[in-house]
Amino acid sequence: MPSHSIAPDPVSRPSAAVACRTLMVQGTTSDAGKSTLVTGLCRALARRGERVAPFKPQNMALNSAVTADGGEIGRAQAVQALAAGLEPHTDMNPVLLKPNTDTGAQVIVHGQAIGNLDAANYHAYKPVARDAVLQSHARLCQQYGLIIAEGAGSPAEINLREGDIANMGFAEAVDCPVILIADIDRGGVFAHLVGTLALLSESERARVQGFVINRFRGDQALLQPGLDWLEQKTGRPVLGVLPYLHGLHLEAEDSIEVTQSDKHAGCLRVAVPVMPRISNHTDFDPLRLHPQVDLRFIAPGKNLPPADLVILPGSKAVAADLAFLREQGFVEYLQRHLRYGGKLLGICGGFQMLGREIADRLGLEGMPGTYPGLGWLDFATSLAPQKQLRNVAGHLAWTDADLAGYEIHAGISAGPALDQPFAKLASGAHDGAVSADGQIMGTYVHGLFESSGATDAILRWAGLTEGRSPDYRALREAQIDRLADAVAANLDIARLGACLGRHW
Repeated sequence: MPSHSIAPDPVSRPSAAVACRTLMVQGTTSDAGKSTLVTGLCRALARRGERVAPFKPQNMALNSAVTADGGEIGRAQAVQALAAGLEPHTDMNPVLLKPNTDTGAQVIVHGQAIGNLDAANYHAYKPVARDAVLQSHARLCQQYGLIIAEGAGSPAEINLREGDIANMGFAEAVDCPVILIADIDRGGVFAHLVGTLALLSESERARVQGFVINRFRGDQALLQPGLDWLEQKTGRPVLGVLPYLHGLHLEAEDSIEVTQSDKHAGCLRVAVPVMPRISNHTDFDPLRLHPQVDLRFIAPGKNLPPADLVILPGSKAVAADLAFLREQGFVEYLQRHLRYGGKLLGICGGFQMLGREIADRLGLEGMPGTYPGLGWLDFATSLAPQKQLRNVAGHLAWTDADLAGYEIHAGISAGPALDQPFAKLASGAHDGAVSADGQIMGTYVHGLFESSGATDAILRWAGLTEGRSPDYRALREAQIDRLADAVAANLDIARLGACLGRHW
């Protein structure tokens, strides 16, 4: 992910006159707008000349990114780094949890997987995770003047309070002020804010400097009596009311965004199955926003639509997700799709599914064993403890179209099918495979649709006769700027600065 032109030198130190300060954004619920507000603040404050960096102590998400220092962090923190004008770094998200069952997750510390833990064992591991969090925060404080930290879920989740490192536990450890954000669009905003405050301890309540109300539609004058009541009831100010930004696009932390702009007749039809452990589905944002692509995420149990291109996405549990697709009748759908001339692309875990078998002898993603793949490309995959984590660039093997992206996978694939690669990388390595008849392709490269040339070539292969893909990176920059404009216009920046010893 390229750095923005406002980036400061990440190795220089803040002056003694401007000590590092941390502000934490916590939410009354999941999806209240924490990631959005942190992203907007990072860009708005960077514009003001502040040396600002994002930070999320603990994240649980299956959308991730590869950092400049060769690790893995949550996708939202990578976007926040971009907003601040920085290259993503593992210190910006020191603990990442990637669920692989309903009760367990792969634990990633400082960018590297340390193993799989269930909820009880992770609770016992929290003191170690806490040390990692505080080490990363201290390193960021040596480099930047401001840290905008993001909480996870809600600080009022009573069952998770003991040993907390994601919300108030972190805020107490580093002694930082907190602002609470709530989403008015889902209803109950005053109850969310007052109830959250009431469930905090006395010292935690003292940290809360004010409230932000997110996604408001309509005339704010009609909301004012409620704001006045809230301030009188709690003794804390409303720092801002952020408007509902229709059509705002930010890469999702975990939830699948299905919204599309209006698509005209004749669009290329693309279908993506939603599996229980689908990962890095932000891969498909450029297609979802493409004016000539009708992208459909196919939820379990839904009718399988006719499509020109089907894409098997990444997965955190490849064998289990392939078994799920078989149970859903999706393999028969794919066979029919191919029989009628449709195209099939697999990305990362979806690529592994296309081979003969997936060997997970160490039980890295589930029960140890060797599992049959679809067998449509002649190769096999073995899962290894050490993940392949790298940013890559190169070009598609069948054309000169450039591509850039990143690899995050535990699988090592080998077999004759790889002799006809999907891409040739700048490192000299080959990636992926293409079937002999050209109807099926697979790749390990996430983010390839962010490269307009590669997207154009893939869509032509799938049947789009003419057209040009939008510049997705420019679109993302414009959306971050739009968000920062709204934050700057609707937040009491001077009051926020006072919480941090700044005069804005």
